Amino acid sequence: MLNMKILPATVLFILLAFLVTACSDKEEKPAPPSPSNEFILPDPPQYGIPFGAVPATSDIVMYEVNLRAFSTAGNLTGVTQKLDHIRSLGVNVIWLMPIHPIGTVNSVNSPYSVKNYREVNPEYGTLDDLRRLTDQAHQRGMAVILDWVANHTAWDNPWMKYPAWYTRVNGEVIHPEGTNWLDVADLNFDHKDMRKAMISAMKYWLLAANVDGFRCDAADMVPYDFWKQAIDSMNTLAGRKIILLAEGGRSDHFNAGFQLNYGWDFYGKLKSVWGGQAAGGLYATHRQEQLSTPTGKYRLRFTTNHDESAWDATPMTLFNGKKGALAASAITVFMGGVPLIYGSQEVGRIPALPFFSNAPIDWTANPDMLEAYQKMMAIYTSSPPARQGTTTDFSTADVCAFERSSKDAGLLVIVNVRNRESTFEVPGTVLAEAWKFPDGTPFEPSGASIGLEPYQYLMLNR
Repeated sequence: MLNMKILPATVLFILLAFLVTACSDKEEKPAPPSPSNEFILPDPPQYGIPFGAVPATSDIVMYEVNLRAFSTAGNLTGVTQKLDHIRSLGVNVIWLMPIHPIGTVNSVNSPYSVKNYREVNPEYGTLDDLRRLTDQAHQRGMAVILDWVANHTAWDNPWMKYPAWYTRVNGEVIHPEGTNWLDVADLNFDHKDMRKAMISAMKYWLLAANVDGFRCDAADMVPYDFWKQAIDSMNTLAGRKIILLAEGGRSDHFNAGFQLNYGWDFYGKLKSVWGGQAAGGLYATHRQEQLSTPTGKYRLRFTTNHDESAWDATPMTLFNGKKGALAASAITVFMGGVPLIYGSQEVGRIPALPFFSNAPIDWTANPDMLEAYQKMMAIYTSSPPARQGTTTDFSTADVCAFERSSKDAGLLVIVNVRNRESTFEVPGTVLAEAWKFPDGTPFEPSGASIGLEPYQYLMLNR
């Protein structure tokens, strides 16, 4: 029989001992991990050595690769085999369109429907193929950046097991609002674990494949504070400089850490000038874009990219043939900003260039156009005023003319934007300088007026 006189003290002692043990166990045992932590992984070991020759932003010449069009095989190896071709255009940064597996649910076979952020699409090859491409590019002095799709995923991405990671209406995950992108599911950037998983995956490619940065798709649709969080995290990686291009026009991209975003307004104005508007509007648009671009940051300038060549038209159509396309490029490359070449424009592809399907580029077409681009880009890359100078405009209604100057050097660019002969009245201050053609031949006009053939362009040094 229990002794009732000692029960209270004994019970009190036992209870106290139990509470101390329970509290001690609670402090020593961490809370069980969230199931979603399976996608927030430790950084992998660094493959290779971070590229030490990543160019200054002001010196970048970027080249976009549509993997499905770049070679008959449509894979990473096809790009590696043509690195010397890319380098011949003065390129020092290669942008690869998305390399990841493509979703099969509601699919249109778009590479921007990412099924797994940590895998290489077998259609394109393997991680070793990507490493080989990056190694070979680095040996040729070129950085490599990947296209990163942060705003949405494929419907069969493994992240879909966590519906809270996605935007939902009435409990159902939706595609990005305001778009017809039915093949992708919109991500919810209010969810902290989703953000961490995204950043973890971005860092994976910097380390595991030794790539040098990202072109970030639909960047305007992703919150500023996520970009700031992601870029700050990537910048903690030791010994590397990261190139970051935002597809968009928001000025806060630069505050978040991007060095580059898109010069969409300049591209639109260029098409308008080819449609008959006065050439002087190009400099006005250039200045407007500059005013919203902080010092040391740049706008990407282009006459096409994968979207434009797929859904609008190629430069050969938009700018009225070979001569018109080259003239448009001369303005775009030299007026200011960072130039982009989209693989195919240098050989004058005429038909639209899809990226939902394979459509190999004919690299034997228009060798004269390729040579013209190579000469143009050689002038650009060898001219400090072209890359870093200030712009003075002399344009008329039919001629886009401007000088790029820095210190004691200058580059004068004169472009007839019409498919007819035009006359340019050279300002006296320009005539007073001693100008030379790129080959060193003196430029000696017979008077103040210069006659220009349809879409002719001149580049002169002083």
